[in-house]
Amino acid sequence: MSSEDRFRPKSDDELLRLDVSAMLRYGLAFAGPHRAALFGEGAVAAALAADRLGVLPRSLAFLAEVVRSGGARYAADLPEPLPGAGPARLARDWLGSAATTVTTVDGDQLLARWLDAVAEILGLRRDVRGGAGG
Repeated sequence: MSSEDRFRPKSDDELLRLDVSAMLRYGLAFAGPHRAALFGEGAVAAALAADRLGVLPRSLAFLAEVVRSGGARYAADLPEPLPGAGPARLARDWLGSAATTVTTVDGDQLLARWLDAVAEILGLRRDVRGGAGG
């Protein structure tokens, strides 16, 4: 990949092909470029995937609070971390991946901040589109 390609903005379809679960494992474990990718393209990709499943930003923000309070493992073990079968599966994938890496309260807080970032991006996209919900 040339440096030109690396800095070219990605389409929604390209972002949706990113492995957000892998980005969570590496981005939560390692600072620097892995974390930057997680909070950049990874958060946008996660927001796109959540949006396609009809997830509301407030549901992600609530999940972030659950992670802050109970931790990544607790949240990953919830039967329905987000309302609905598809969203719950998506959240369990993310939380399960994160829980393999996160072992401290600081890690839980970092994951919660990422979920908040995803909720914000999702909300912004809906606002721009003129969508309801929140």
